[in-house]
Amino acid sequence: MTAARRIGVLGGTFDPIHFGHLDAAEAARTALALDEVLLLPSHDPPHRRSDPLASAFHRFALVALAITDLPGYRVSDMELTRPGHSYTADSLRALHATGLQPSQIFFILGTDAFAEIATWREFPQVLGSAHFVVIARPGTTLDAAAARTPELHGQLHRAGDAMPQDGKTRIILVEARTRDISSTIIRARLAARQPIEDLVPATVARHIVMHHLYGRVDDLHGND
Repeated sequence: MTAARRIGVLGGTFDPIHFGHLDAAEAARTALALDEVLLLPSHDPPHRRSDPLASAFHRFALVALAITDLPGYRVSDMELTRPGHSYTADSLRALHATGLQPSQIFFILGTDAFAEIATWREFPQVLGSAHFVVIARPGTTLDAAAARTPELHGQLHRAGDAMPQDGKTRIILVEARTRDISSTIIRARLAARQPIEDLVPATVARHIVMHHLYGRVDDLHGND
């Protein structure tokens, strides 16, 4: 009997995508032997205070460029083509409609996002829609993030420990080294006309410069 596919899902504004996002995705893929990682750029993220600076078209393009040479990675416009706020609960339901079971889906998020999960739409029911994979991020440890939601301690599971094969979803904690990067830092560098090649894949940097996505960046490489 063929084992069920294990699909990682990483959502985000990706304004722009950077190595921190890719580090988290790869940490989950490696730790949990995922068959595929699906990236979902958000249309209208409910927890963001302002609208994305780059258009949905360009944010999708940036993600596609970032994963061009990464086998097993795929980008979906599922949230970009759905009107209104991009709620995780809605996206997970859409994945269920494709035939995926909750136990096959591994929703990837950082400790910073998990620390706020009690504010998410349909919490705590949404936790039954997929495994939630929490990746250690600079500034917020796994233990600190878990301490914010003590009511969930019974669902916590450390990656590497044997997981019960009971079909139930878990919150899986993954220790990992991810680069301390944020989209805010990237946009600040661009505003200061500083290079960003150490923060994003080269294909992403070229697209940003070519299309002036975050202000006048045409002289980043010395072209006056």
